[in-house]
Amino acid sequence: MELNLIPDIFQSKIRIAIVSCLLTGTKTFKEIKELTGASDGNISTHMSKLSEASCVEVVKDFEKNKPRTRYTLTEQGRKEFEEYVNRLEEIIKLANQQNK
Repeated sequence: MELNLIPDIFQSKIRIAIVSCLLTGTKTFKEIKELTGASDGNISTHMSKLSEASCVEVVKDFEKNKPRTRYTLTEQGRKEFEEYVNRLEEIIKLANQQNK
């Protein structure tokens, strides 16, 4: 197992939490904040990185004349996250086989 194949984009607890939230559908900034317990600054920083990596789509609009930001996991983001989880599972399986 090549450990260097694990993508850097998911090497953050907050990014993993954000992507996990988005697996079930689009969320607002407020919803992500409530689900992750992260600060506004942390969410913004990590969302920028996820967006730059084309893992998350950002939509800014207004609801009842108030600004609203919504985030959606892209197909690429979902695929890369699934590959990340599969790699972790492979590492665990290999470790278990070596410990027998």
